[in-house]
Amino acid sequence: MFTGIIEALGTIVAVENQGSNRHFTVSSPFAAELKIDQSVAHDGVCLTVVAVDPAAGTHVVTAIDETLRVTNLGQWQPGRHVNLERCLAATGRFDGHIVQGHVDATATCLSVTDQQGSWLFRFGHEAGPGRLTVDKGSICVNGTSLTCFDSTDTGFTVAIIPYTYEHTSFQQLRAGDTVNLEFDIVGKYVAKLLGKIA
Repeated sequence: MFTGIIEALGTIVAVENQGSNRHFTVSSPFAAELKIDQSVAHDGVCLTVVAVDPAAGTHVVTAIDETLRVTNLGQWQPGRHVNLERCLAATGRFDGHIVQGHVDATATCLSVTDQQGSWLFRFGHEAGPGRLTVDKGSICVNGTSLTCFDSTDTGFTVAIIPYTYEHTSFQQLRAGDTVNLEFDIVGKYVAKLLGKIA
């Protein structure tokens, strides 16, 4: 389980296809601390570490065809920055919200507005069961726990403070870009209980 509090920015340094799978080599500040079989969220996608090179400061993760189909990983190229978060330790602080690392949908960044001290990002997505947001509710965008407002069935807005902007991949996000979304698991369960989701 994750919390959506980004630990570090990683950089994609290599992409290799093997059959329908795609291997990503990622450099990060904590690569030397990782172990094979460990789960790490990459832009909100829970991926298993399959190799570690402590000397190079890199690790390798593999995305299968299904993951490439339902996320934005198929667009990743060397040089791209990705948000990284390791699983929450049992003794850790729960600073964000419950994040599973299971992407529900992708969304398109519709606009970025510089507020001279913060940034407003508007996202649009297809309507569908479980794709629920509420004003002042939680949403996970590229692995980042955020509070949404101006919520509709097909979109929402988030405000990004300077610290988050500087320490996550939001700094490279532009209108037209695709992001990964994980909707609030509590909201999805409530919706299912109320018969809103099959």
